[in-house]
Amino acid sequence: MLEGKAKVEDTDMPVKMQMKALNIASQSLDLFDVSDCQPIAAHIKKEFDERYGSGWQCVVGSNFGCFFTHSKGTFIYFHLGTLNFLIFKGATL
Repeated sequence: MLEGKAKVEDTDMPVKMQMKALNIASQSLDLFDVSDCQPIAAHIKKEFDERYGSGWQCVVGSNFGCFFTHSKGTFIYFHLGTLNFLIFKGATL
């Protein structure tokens, strides 16, 4: 596990939810091959949907750009190992 080695770049999540995000990401790296980002992202999304309700999005990789709108208090962007993680809940109109 890579717990404690994550670096949060930006977030507006409550601290408890941030810790859960880092923990789930770390666990997913134990379950899946680091080079296969899609199952890692799917696992994190599923865990967040189950814990915090549906509508979560997750992007995992080493090189990506993005622009999105999120619901207040649901955004985190961090690095863990060689991967970047972006987790957010889409904004409702």
